[in-house]
Amino acid sequence: SVEVSDKALTAALLDGRAISVPLLWHPRLAHATPDERGNWEITDRGAHIRWPDVDVDLSVKGLLAGWPSVESDWSFRCWLDARQAERSAALVAEMAR
Repeated sequence: SVEVSDKALTAALLDGRAISVPLLWHPRLAHATPDERGNWEITDRGAHIRWPDVDVDLSVKGLLAGWPSVESDWSFRCWLDARQAERSAALVAEMAR
């Protein structure tokens, strides 16, 4: 199972171990809404965890190794700007109804 709080990402493994890493290691998840964080799926026979709403795919191997996100600042800023633009457009469309 997977749990994402405002501060940490915790994954429970089938062998009984739990891995917990700071959420700040994965900026897209840190900026996701609780609903987006809760929409995850296990892929590749348990090798990866995917959050389709925020386009994040983490490997269990990377979590075990303690690897933070390797996304560049530029890529993250582009994603964040596009996300803000989508939210603004949705708000304008809702207000126009």
